[in-house]
Amino acid sequence: MRFRCSQRFLRSYAKAPAQVRKQFDKQANLLFQDRNHPSLCTKKYDETRGIRQARVNQNWRFYFTIEGEIYYLHEIKPHPK
Repeated sequence: MRFRCSQRFLRSYAKAPAQVRKQFDKQANLLFQDRNHPSLCTKKYDETRGIRQARVNQNWRFYFTIEGEIYYLHEIKPHPK
């Protein structure tokens, strides 16, 4: 598996608090090992565009698509409640 980050993802990652970035790094490793890992709570977010959502922590989510063997990371942001 490989991954690529959009400019939007890079900007949102840079703006996220350090603790969230650390938690994302852990969750990204889990994603690349097993995208159905229970702590990710992965689900389809926008089926038309193939965007999936996964959990960073209780308050943050990240969004990605999968094309072949490549994960495209689109954004990381606070989860609206």
